[in-house]
Amino acid sequence: MIPAELQDHPDARALEAYDRSAVEGGKLDRGETTLEIAREKLLPVCEFLKTHGPYNLLADVTATDGYPLEPRFRVVYHLYSLKTFQTLRLKVKLAGADPRVESVCSVWPSANWFEREVYDLFGIFFTGHPDLRRILMPEDWEGHPLRKDYPIEGFR
Repeated sequence: MIPAELQDHPDARALEAYDRSAVEGGKLDRGETTLEIAREKLLPVCEFLKTHGPYNLLADVTATDGYPLEPRFRVVYHLYSLKTFQTLRLKVKLAGADPRVESVCSVWPSANWFEREVYDLFGIFFTGHPDLRRILMPEDWEGHPLRKDYPIEGFR
């Protein structure tokens, strides 16, 4: 459901018309628009925003860890339009017990490296990713160092 403050936002209205259950919330803060997307709707929403909207560039994918709160993780996608210079932030909530979301590499190939970084540092799995493996930490590294419950001195 789109919050009242975003009822006039064209992208939010277009997404609501496309799939009413895709948007779970959102906000407009300091001129920046954030839409919370249902986990199972992320890939179709990204395809829609690229083909029917102006967002032809995935600028970044990152994550936050809200430990000990649930849902624990937020995967954050920053979209940009090279034509209209618009930005849009998408957030997907993931439970700590099953931090998994579908890869958007098929929509934006640049997601490949971003998703690998999020996987490596947070342990979030991107289903359908073409090559999901560590990118920053050694292959034999234990754990995911940006998780809030990761030991400061590392595992021993």
